[in-house]
Formats: sequence, C-alpha cells, structure tokens
Amino acid sequence: MKEYRVKGLSCGNCALMLEHEIRQLEHGEIATLSFNSGKLIVDERVSLDKVKVILKTDRAYIERENNDSHEGHDHHDHDHSEGNKKMIGILAVSAVIYLSAILVDGQAAASTVILLYLIATVLSGYSTFMKGLKNLFRLKFTIDTLMTIALVGAVSIGEWKEATLVAILFGLNELLEGLGMEKARRSMETLLKVAPKEATKLENGIEAVVPIATLQAGDIVVVKPGEKIPSDGSVLSGSSSVNESVITGESLPVEKAEGESVFGGSINNEGVLRVRINKAYQDSSLAKILHLVEEAQETKTPTELFINKFAKYYTPLIMIVAALVIVFPPLFLGGDWTEWLYQGLAVLIVGCPCALILSSPIAIVAGITRNARNGILIKGGMFLEQLGKLDTIAFDKTGTLTKGEPHVEKSVVYDEQRFLAVAGAIEKSSTHPLAKAIMKEVARHGIEIKEAEDIQAVSGRGIVATYEGNKYWLGNEGSMAHLSIPSEVQSTIEQLKESGLTLVLVADEKQVIGMFGISDEIREESRSVIAALHRTGVRHTVMLTGDHQKTAEKVASAVGVTAYYGNLLPEDKVAQVKRLAEQGNVGMVGDGINDAPALASAQLGIAMGKGTDSAIETADIVLMQDHLGKLPEAIRVARRVNRIIRFNIGVSLGLKLIALLLTIPGWLTLWVAILSDMGATIFVTLVSLTILVERKLME
Repeated sequence: MKEYRVKGLSCGNCALMLEHEIRQLEHGEIATLSFNSGKLIVDERVSLDKVKVILKTDRAYIERENNDSHEGHDHHDHDHSEGNKKMIGILAVSAVIYLSAILVDGQAAASTVILLYLIATVLSGYSTFMKGLKNLFRLKFTIDTLMTIALVGAVSIGEWKEATLVAILFGLNELLEGLGMEKARRSMETLLKVAPKEATKLENGIEAVVPIATLQAGDIVVVKPGEKIPSDGSVLSGSSSVNESVITGESLPVEKAEGESVFGGSINNEGVLRVRINKAYQDSSLAKILHLVEEAQETKTPTELFINKFAKYYTPLIMIVAALVIVFPPLFLGGDWTEWLYQGLAVLIVGCPCALILSSPIAIVAGITRNARNGILIKGGMFLEQLGKLDTIAFDKTGTLTKGEPHVEKSVVYDEQRFLAVAGAIEKSSTHPLAKAIMKEVARHGIEIKEAEDIQAVSGRGIVATYEGNKYWLGNEGSMAHLSIPSEVQSTIEQLKESGLTLVLVADEKQVIGMFGISDEIREESRSVIAALHRTGVRHTVMLTGDHQKTAEKVASAVGVTAYYGNLLPEDKVAQVKRLAEQGNVGMVGDGINDAPALASAQLGIAMGKGTDSAIETADIVLMQDHLGKLPEAIRVARRVNRIIRFNIGVSLGLKLIALLLTIPGWLTLWVAILSDMGATIFVTLVSLTILVERKLME
C-alpha cells in the first residue's frame, strides 16, 4: 500500500466522491481518501497518473508521498497559505466589481452592467463551473454540479445580480470550509511536529550531529539543556529535570539521574545528559503515539458513516424536489414558469450537503488533538465517540486504583528455617508485584537466596516448585487444596483476611510453613477521580480484582466505587465485563499488561501505563500518565464532542428545512439559499473548533 498527502480537498462530500472514483480504477477497490487528514491510501499497483487526473477534477493534488516523516510541513503550509491568499484576493476583486455593477445599474448601459456581473461571476465561480460542467456530463451530482445548474439557470432567466452573488458567496463558503478543516489539521500537525529531527551522537569520544533516523539501539547521545531526547533510552551519566509533557501531558518536570529511563521527544531542562538509546526512533513510544494519532484521524465514527450514507441519498432527493418545485405549480396551479424555475434553482442550492457532512469531522479531529495534548491517546474517532457514551467503568484494582507496589504488612511464620528461604527461591525470577514485595521482605532479613527447580505457574492461584529436593506450593488458599489446614492456621488466615490483607501462603506437602499478609497502597487521586467520574455522568464504577473479597471491600470503600467483585480469575473478569456490557456502555481500565482479555472484552479498553508498549498496543485509549487523574477530563471532552456533533447536525438540517419551507409562499431566493448553506457551514466549523480552546472545565 502507498500513502499520499492530498491538498485542495474542497469538502467532505467531494472527498467521498473522489474516493468512489479512485475505487473504480484497476486495483483501486480498497482505496481510502480521508477528508479529515488529507491522506490517500491506495494499492501500489494503481496508476498514479490516473489518480492525479481524478483528483484534478476537484482541484485537489498529491502533495507528497508519506514516508512517515513529519518534516516539510512549514513549506507546504506556506504553499497552502499562498493559495488561500490568492483565493481571498479573487473574491475581494469579484466583490468590488459586483458592488460597482450595482452602483452603475440604471446609469450605465445594460450591457455594461451585465458585463461587470459576468466578469465577477467568472472570477469567483469559474473553477466551480468547470468542475460542475464536467460532472454534469458524467451524471455525477456533487455540490459543484448543483451550483453550476443553479448559475446557468439564474443567468438564463436574467437574474445576473443574484447569479453573481451566489458565485461569490459559494467561493467564500468553500474558502471558509477549507480554512476550518485546515485549522483542525494544523492543530494536529503541530502536535506531530514534536518529533526530534537530529541528535548529537557520541562515538569514540567525538560528538557528531546525525539525523534521528540513523540512531540504533545501543548508541550513546549527548542531550544538552533545551534539547529534545532523540529516542527512548536510559541515563548513563548526568542529572537533570525533564519535561515529559509530550508523552504524558503532565506539565511538571520529572527529575532524572543515572540509570533512569527517559522518553524520546521529552525536553531536557538544565543539566547535560548522556543517554544510551534503547530503541531506534521508529520503535520509540513517541513514534508509536504519533503514528496512532495520525491513524486516529482516518477512522470514521458510526455517526460519520450514517451522515455519509444519508448524504448519498439526500442530494438526489433534493434534485427531485427541485424538479417538482419547477414543474408542479406551473402545470397544476397556474404558476409562472420563470418564478418557479427561480424557486427550484434556490432549492438546488439548499441541497448542498456541505454543512451536514462537516458536522462531525472537525469536531472529531479537534477532540482527538485536545486529548492528545493532555497525554490521552485515543486511537480513532469511533473510540472518542464511545468514550462520550460511557455510563459504566470497570477498574482493575492493582496498579490502577492502587499504586501496584504492594509491601508485606505482616508475616506469620511456622517454620523459621525454611519459610523465607523457600519463598525467596520460588519468587526470585518472578516479575509479579506480589513477588517483588516478598523479595524485599526476604532481602530485609538478609536471607541467602538459592535457586528453585521445576517452577510451574498455576493461573490465578500460585506456583508449584521444587527446592532442595522437596516440593513446595506458594500462592493463595486455592493453591493449598492438597492440605488439610489446621483450625488454628485457618483462624489466622481469616484474621488476616478480615484486616483486608492479600495472603500468600507457603507450604510443603504436609503443612503451611508460613504466610505473608500483603497490602497495596491506594493511590491518592483514586477517590477524587471516582467522584469526578460520577459527576461527568458515569453512573456505575465497578472494581474487579483477583484479591480476596475482604481486600476488595476495603479498597472499594476507600475509593468510593459503586460495586466491587473479588476472587476473580482472568476469565472471571472477562465474564463480569460482558455481563456489565449487557446493561450499558462499558469501559474497562487496566494496566494493559495483565488485563488484556478484559480490556478486549469491554466496549472500550482504557490502559494506563506511561508509554509502555503493551499499554499502547492493547487498548483503544491509553492514559500516558501513571495515574487516572486525567480520565474525567477525557470523558468530558468526549461528551462535549458528541454534544457538538448532534448540535451541528440539528443546525445543518434545521436551516435547510427552514429554507425549503420558504418555497411554499415563494419567498426563497438564491442568495437566501446560499446564505443558509454558508451560514450553517461557518457556524458548525466555528462551534467544532471551540473544542481546541483550552479552558478550565468545571468539575
């Protein structure tokens, strides 16, 4: 597949028409052309020359082949700006000539006045007329076709003044529509420009500035104050504070010292850092984020798909209505042909679906951009729309509502000689958070750690292993099914559970030799985040955990969720999410590593992971921070996008309906028709762009 940047797309409906034509080419069946991003994706076997010819019919052109580089935008922005200035100049000259014609009307010869109107019409409407004429001969009914028919009809009945005004207003409408979408695209492109371009590579003690694309894992770079870190890596030497807002959306700098990891694209504030690159730039967190943000513009929401389908039938329907308006009153009601031909031409102009099709894409791009600025990665418009509809959110407990860094709060030892030694040997190679807590406890007692053998994990229960020739079990109560636990040990277990501690038992083939009571510190922001979510309109917040029911109860009470479920295996979490989905729109929040099945089962998977690969790849939405603090704002933005889209659709259809109703008493004029369409287009564009305005949202 090949990707190209396309400039000059005049409207969403035109982009749909062009996409349809490109798909008619040989090997073009799966071609896509996005009005939102201006990206064309086609099979590499498709004739590029034929594609260019099709695009030229809409004054669109291929700007460049997309090589995943974000360079060169300034040059192309300059070209686009020049094009806009030229269009503004043409419209200004046309308006002056038009006003001159009005002023001299009645004083100069009629032919002179008509000539002035004709010059103004040709200047402002020539390209529209030529496109519309070509489309008319091919029976392709786009907005340009409708405008061309209206212009020809108006001139044929001598309505030179109104024909000229329609041409000028339509040119202005197209300009403003293009500027609105370009504003949203530029906002997105500004976000994409955060990628560093060069790096100072250190090799054999010599510094050299190299393109970022040449860096490989293992290379060492020098990052001076004010410079961007070129790719994900770790600090070899030096210390400094680093601005990671491009990744996490957090404005406060993070202190970095030797051995700590850094993100590509983040900015070094004051000290000099030597960084070992862990990933080539194209594999870095920033590159993945930017790629996914770009891709997010391509996906169409259910609302957009409905609007596009509706527009496909809407335009032909309007043409039928216009024909009836022209023919029915003169034939059956004795109306004047010229008068009703004029009314029918006005109906054609009302039929332009620009504002309707523009109701959604600018708002979607603005919403994705706004959230990306805050470190919230939304992988597509459909997920943004879904986020705004959530009424239930399920949370994993560990690492999500809690810090995910458990510690041993209490130990009960029945065999001092073996307990910590066996636990340390079994958990030595594990990366599970509970294992880390146990290893810290073992290290605190200075126990020498040996190797265990034949280690076997039992999903959701624990581990079975051999240590010094004997078989041992480590895990929760379910892993101790082979034992008959004495009443006094069972009593201790119940007491620890009542305290809300997570239990890890260690046993041999005959008895429990000890147990750890482990707790996980609740995140400071969890309670306020849950409360904020309820204020945004989320009715149900549910906590899902594999921990004991008492532990679940303790955490749930502390954070304020409306329901909780404990003792859940991974498959149980999936079942609970599916059950919740039967009752409403459900989002699942987890760390993107251990909760992949539940995230995939929810209507919307939300991962938090501060840029971890698994978090980015697993979920539909990624919170790039290591906390939930920005989730309520993301939902507020998504709800606002949905409200604006519904409002835009209502305004677009409402103004058209009012204009059509004016045909009943015969009050609809060409300039009222074009103003209703232009007014709706400008209005929905401006309303959609308000999403980009940063403001303190009331909680």
